[in-house]
Amino acid sequence: MTKAAVYTRTGDKGTTGLYTGERVSKHSLRVEAYGTVDEITSALGLARATVTRQDVKGTILKIQQLLMSLMADIASMNLPEPYIKEEHVKMLESTIDKYDAMLEPLGHFIIPGDTLGAAALDIARTTTRRAERCALRLAEEEPVNQQALIALNRLSDLCFILARVEAEVGNK
Repeated sequence: MTKAAVYTRTGDKGTTGLYTGERVSKHSLRVEAYGTVDEITSALGLARATVTRQDVKGTILKIQQLLMSLMADIASMNLPEPYIKEEHVKMLESTIDKYDAMLEPLGHFIIPGDTLGAAALDIARTTTRRAERCALRLAEEEPVNQQALIALNRLSDLCFILARVEAEVGNK
């Protein structure tokens, strides 16, 4: 079996193929939005490699897997059915609630960096906020799955809560 080359040369003139096959400019809002979601996945990879709590590691992996579907939603036009659905948003909300129950009420601003894992999660949180802004700009111009937009909003909250758990609750 011959190994395929990593490079395809199809993007040499500044275009890229969407998940659904259409070709668009590499600097389009859609490419910027799903590219920023890809950055979240990488930031979460750093977080997963550095957090000390096993439950947080497992949660991060599940989020990374969900982000593959979210990225496919944003990288697609005219999907017959979106990948991210209300049930995914509800899952993010229940995960936030589960971890938030471990924490004392917050009465002050948090400066990132108490632990390496919490700092990496804060990078994921701020990257998620940027991805949400990119996706909202895209949604002003082109159709975007609304549940994907809501999921991005919830994900930044989840990253914040996970960072607090990592820094404040200790190891399990």
